[in-house]
Amino acid sequence: MRSTRRQFVAAAGLAALAGCTGSADSGPGGGPTPTAEPSGDESTATADGAVPTAETALPLPMAPEELESLAVSGGPSKDGIPSIDDPSFVGPDDVDFLEPGDPVFGVARNGVVKAYPQKILVQHEIVNDRLGDLPVAVTYCPLTGTVQGFERGRTTFGVSGRLINNNLIMYDRATEAWWPQILATSIPGPWNEAPGTSSLREFRLVWTSWEQWQTVHPKTQVLSTSTGFARNYGRDPYGSYNPPKGYYASENTLFEPLSEDDRFSKKRVFMGARTADGAVAFDKSTLLDEGVMRGELGGTPAVAVADSRFDTGYVYLNPEERAVGLDDGSVRVGDSSYSPDDLPLTRIHTFDAMWFAWHGYYPETNVYA
Repeated sequence: MRSTRRQFVAAAGLAALAGCTGSADSGPGGGPTPTAEPSGDESTATADGAVPTAETALPLPMAPEELESLAVSGGPSKDGIPSIDDPSFVGPDDVDFLEPGDPVFGVARNGVVKAYPQKILVQHEIVNDRLGDLPVAVTYCPLTGTVQGFERGRTTFGVSGRLINNNLIMYDRATEAWWPQILATSIPGPWNEAPGTSSLREFRLVWTSWEQWQTVHPKTQVLSTSTGFARNYGRDPYGSYNPPKGYYASENTLFEPLSEDDRFSKKRVFMGARTADGAVAFDKSTLLDEGVMRGELGGTPAVAVADSRFDTGYVYLNPEERAVGLDDGSVRVGDSSYSPDDLPLTRIHTFDAMWFAWHGYYPETNVYA
């Protein structure tokens, strides 16, 4: 272990990290942190029915117990970085805290369009929210540059205060099991010996800029800075993405990664995708330049396509190796054109990740740059 997050912030001379001095049992007004929430979710779930899980579990890089043994304290205690459990939203005309180039995490799902600003999520890491009638958790780990959406069913998720591979370990308040964010798969925690292994139901959040998201979704709702917490949302304790500086622009990590690979700089961003059959990573900058990249995921041909609207990408399985190319802002598959996020192929959940973090969890990943 190189340092705690508290030590990093102190050394950088930045504002105290959210929750570092907070009570593990306190909510927005100093009262108890909200626990399980009623829901009508009927999807596959854990034994007590609280946490919706996927039909097939994602692979772990090692035994769950070994992963648990590698967890380190990030500085704050359990719930020391407080999740937002009662989020409020504003319309674009009321957003005066975002610059055009500031990163936001956008979602259009279940008839709802929302944007979650990185400058708010960096202080809380988890937002327990709803997209229409669907209870969800929006999660962000600043140390690995990963944003993930999960269905949460009848519970809420919190920040455990522990990290594996520099990556956030969430816990659910129904079973107290640990869920490393990138792995999206349960492992035992100190408060619960998780029976078996299961993976969460994931959904895509698009890492993009406020300007790009608002251009495509002019009526989007935006997570408000009125969170119930006294936080300076104008200052990122790790640095800045607009422009890149501090932790995000350096080669330093706060803790040792699970594995080392010097083919690329540690913070280089890849679009990663994984299934029960394997993992694949496409260099994001190369994908945005070329528009289409080809590779393999678990022995099956795959194709990555760029989406210039948001400067992001998507990964699809392409077992028949159908011809995929660019077509004046659209993507052509065979003789027809499609939106980059809606090809007639099997789309695999894809998200941004820093290279060191992706390789640490998936050292045998196929990589294309």
